[in-house]
Amino acid sequence: MSKIKQIEIYYVSIPLPTIFYPAWIPGFPQNENRFALIRVLTEDGIEGWSTGPVIGKEHATLANLIGPYLIGEDATDIETIQQRIREVSYIGWRNFWIEPAFWDIKGKVEGKSLCELLGGKPRTVKLYASTGELKNSTQRIKEVEQRYNEGFTSIKLKIHHMDEKMDNEQVQGTAKAMDGKIDLHVDANQGWRVAMISNAPLWDLERAKRFSDVCAAAGVKSLEEPLAMDDYDSLCELTKYSKIPVAGGELHSYGYPELKMMIERKCYSIFTPDAVFCGGVAQVWNVIQLLKKHNLRFSGHTWLNGISFAINLQIMAASGYADTEEIEYPYAPPGWTVEARDQILEEPFYHKKSTIETPTAPGLGFKINKKTLRKYGTRIGIMNQPRLTVHSLRSFGLKVSLLMDKALKERKTNTFNSNQA
Repeated sequence: MSKIKQIEIYYVSIPLPTIFYPAWIPGFPQNENRFALIRVLTEDGIEGWSTGPVIGKEHATLANLIGPYLIGEDATDIETIQQRIREVSYIGWRNFWIEPAFWDIKGKVEGKSLCELLGGKPRTVKLYASTGELKNSTQRIKEVEQRYNEGFTSIKLKIHHMDEKMDNEQVQGTAKAMDGKIDLHVDANQGWRVAMISNAPLWDLERAKRFSDVCAAAGVKSLEEPLAMDDYDSLCELTKYSKIPVAGGELHSYGYPELKMMIERKCYSIFTPDAVFCGGVAQVWNVIQLLKKHNLRFSGHTWLNGISFAINLQIMAASGYADTEEIEYPYAPPGWTVEARDQILEEPFYHKKSTIETPTAPGLGFKINKKTLRKYGTRIGIMNQPRLTVHSLRSFGLKVSLLMDKALKERKTNTFNSNQA
């Protein structure tokens, strides 16, 4: 048993080569790639890593929150880990992004990559280049031509201007300019609209239908997130109406239960759950099995950094969909480069034209660049057994702490159903 000895939380902020304007936060001049890291260390010296999104250092208290739930547990018991994270989420803070770290440990213990743990084999996976910014039609055509010249066979465009006419003209103009040389997909970024800085268009069902028709006429292969992610009725209607596949599902933090409902209602034709956001590896894997039963498509989503890409790449390779589907490859130079995206890793994930190889190393298949972490990262939280003892005494006092410790030891010495643990 690989018992959890220590949990560390890091805040990382890596400078971008130039300002990047993410289409999903209109008006935001992003100049850093910010994210959280978790490092889980076991008593037998194995470490696991995962990553999650941040605004700033809001995770500074996370180690104190999750430590009491996880210290001393078996890091390879994914079912129990999922339950513990679920218990933490009852108070409103969902942190399933930490779950892949335990798969990282499990793979290292068993000498298998995540792909192999899921029953697959490392393989070549097809990519689509994922753009990140809104552009005018001239800029967009130039960008698509650049990706085509680099060997990409498929690309996703961010298109959702305030003026609907501009959207239509960009789709039509880009399709005409490329003349079928590269597959075009479109992301409308309506799933989780953010208008905190600049205003952002708010599509209704009728606009989504009109744009779907324009995309279909132009030969676009799919339309992603054309409506709010919780507007289930409208999504169902649009998916039935659309002549091209409607895609979505990347940011459903309630994970499998919500996505199960959406699959059964056929809210999308293509589901794109990201394991960092949608309940971790275990829940996304269950989503994939359900998609197969309903004859629906799966495509891996990822954006955050090389760690999140590695997690979702391993899932994609094992999914059974990799022969026919592609995984998102975030690549939008000059602001969002491979080096800036993956600098936290010793070996960035460089594409070979429109494909990439799945890592074969045990666990998630990467090594953290400790030099980068020291330079751009700050440890903002730590929890281990000595600290947990002090934390418990300060929070609850000696009597309550002793009673809790007694109950905990009794649970761990008894045989129990982990679903009820």
